[in-house]
Amino acid sequence: MIDTQTLPDNVLTTQLKKLVNWSRRSSLWPMPFATACCGIELMATAASRFDLARFGSEAMRFSPRQSDLMIVAGRVTIKMMPVLQHIYQQMTEPKWVISMGACASTGGVFDTYATIQGIDQFMPVDVYVPGCPPRPETLIEAIMTIQRTIDKDGLPTTNRRPLQLAVEPSYHPAPQPAGVALTVSGKPI
Repeated sequence: MIDTQTLPDNVLTTQLKKLVNWSRRSSLWPMPFATACCGIELMATAASRFDLARFGSEAMRFSPRQSDLMIVAGRVTIKMMPVLQHIYQQMTEPKWVISMGACASTGGVFDTYATIQGIDQFMPVDVYVPGCPPRPETLIEAIMTIQRTIDKDGLPTTNRRPLQLAVEPSYHPAPQPAGVALTVSGKPI
């Protein structure tokens, strides 16, 4: 692969950088690490309704050497963390990490000794996706955030720092229907 960071800036190399950035951002291959209910939302993201393939990230790879985007979805325990770190170390550079859901980001409601209270204590996290579980649209926004960063900054250098961005959910639930008043003999309960 061509190292576009060391090329001088002129018309030809600028276009080459754009082409490399476009191909890199259009082919993010996720490595899913789904352990709980967030995994169902991750699967829904790749299904036909939300269609993650529109963004070039449909090729879920279960081999770390073929992936460059790790999506940690769900709670992670102390016994799982060495395996997760080993998978992360085997991934190809440059690599990005999305922490999906409250459990992966902060431990969620599982404030116990066996549950990791945020995977960012053990590996660099680029984008945090809030929610319990987060909607598929929010995960798509997180992937698009990484794509925008690749377009803007190009290929990261070897001393890359994690982005540590939090994606704000854009989903607004519809208002609930009007409440039903229960009455007994015409008097409210």
